[in-house]
Amino acid sequence: MKSYYRIMLGRKSIYAEEAHQGNYISANCFKDVDLTNKLPDNWREFNKKYIPLYLEKYPDKTKISAGLACGMLHTIVKGIKQGDIVLCPDGKGSYFVGEVVGDYEYHKGATSPHRRSVRWYTKTISRDEMSESLRNSAGSIGTVSNISKYADEIEALISGSHPASIISTDETIEDPSIFALEKHLEDFLVQNWKHTELGKHYNIYEEDGELVGQQYPSDTGPIDILAISKNKKEILVVELKKGRVSDVVIGQVQRYMGYVKEELAEKDQKVKGVIIAFEDDIKIYRALSVAPNIDFYTYKIHFELKKYKT
Repeated sequence: MKSYYRIMLGRKSIYAEEAHQGNYISANCFKDVDLTNKLPDNWREFNKKYIPLYLEKYPDKTKISAGLACGMLHTIVKGIKQGDIVLCPDGKGSYFVGEVVGDYEYHKGATSPHRRSVRWYTKTISRDEMSESLRNSAGSIGTVSNISKYADEIEALISGSHPASIISTDETIEDPSIFALEKHLEDFLVQNWKHTELGKHYNIYEEDGELVGQQYPSDTGPIDILAISKNKKEILVVELKKGRVSDVVIGQVQRYMGYVKEELAEKDQKVKGVIIAFEDDIKIYRALSVAPNIDFYTYKIHFELKKYKT
């Protein structure tokens, strides 16, 4: 079963046109290292080896930065399979679309030496054609974003037809309408973080002045929001319930916290979790009563109509 990825080809898509003409996607981390025959299938094994090398090369960076860089590199050169579909912003409001048709190649001396061959389609996809949810996911900060949950919509856009507005085939989702609402909530939280209760104590993680803490990749899936306390002593994992079964969300946030604790946190940093849902949930409340390092928040939406006076 093929997967779908959004790939940024350089900051602000600076290498997009070159990659499109050369029929490839690429990465430029560890430019001088040929990764041929050095790519384990397991992302964790790759990170275990290369995160220390990254920190040695960039001593001013954190383990979170290293985990992000190494994880994205592994995804591009190994995690993406032949037959997977990639969408790459062209820097002009549209996306190049193509199928990955080759395994890893190292091009010594190139600006982006780690490459995969791509057969680009003649059709591009405009951001204006996308649903708001896909547009937000495809426009997220970071080099790589897995957008496979929008497979139906992407295939419809490639074929030239327009998809239905809300489709959910995830068996863990109990309420598709809440799922859609809370996907928008994630973007709202990121955009208005400083004005929230969490924003008083935590900052969404940034890398070189850009927010990379939304949909931060881990070896068990993307973390909705990864934040760090203002005193740098705590890392916060934020997961939105998104209409899913309660036990699934609890297990997910605990797995993410385990990943952060084992792979990203410094020795003096604690890891906390937050689950945010539309309404009270007794199952979450019971489970978290014995998990003091995870908090539970609910949110309210205020909607008001005012008659225009003529």
